[in-house]
Amino acid sequence: MGTRLDILSESLDKKLLVLEKIQKYNLAQEKSFQDGEMKLQDFEEAVRQKGQLIEEINKLDQGFELLYAKLEEELKENRQKYALQIRVLQQKVRKVTEMSVAIQAQERRNKKLVEDFFAGQRMQIREGRKASKAAYGYYKSMSGTNYVQPQFYDNKK
Repeated sequence: MGTRLDILSESLDKKLLVLEKIQKYNLAQEKSFQDGEMKLQDFEEAVRQKGQLIEEINKLDQGFELLYAKLEEELKENRQKYALQIRVLQQKVRKVTEMSVAIQAQERRNKKLVEDFFAGQRMQIREGRKASKAAYGYYKSMSGTNYVQPQFYDNKK
């Protein structure tokens, strides 16, 4: 029983490490979007890597839940015997929960930054198209291809 509780504890430790990695990616993304230095390839790579970390968290959660389900009955019956280990597990679960909430808040902030970044990119593209269209119109008018002879002008003199 003690080794199973140790496995649960290790699982929570691994989850904390993965959550810390996700937090670092989020902070790096936030900084690069605030600085305006985000490159699309870097963004895609960070999203891919965070996706892998999230998959790892899901696997850890599934393993934790399966093992806990097996131990739940024995833990309830022998609560006094494993009180110290249960408290340690509860503390780790609190840390995981706190980090998860912090990461969700970071993700919401980053989502807003990403939306603002892409809105700015769309605006730049739109302005570039307007400038291009204006330059092309100017070119056409100056090159005479858009010139139409007056219709009521008498050429006979």
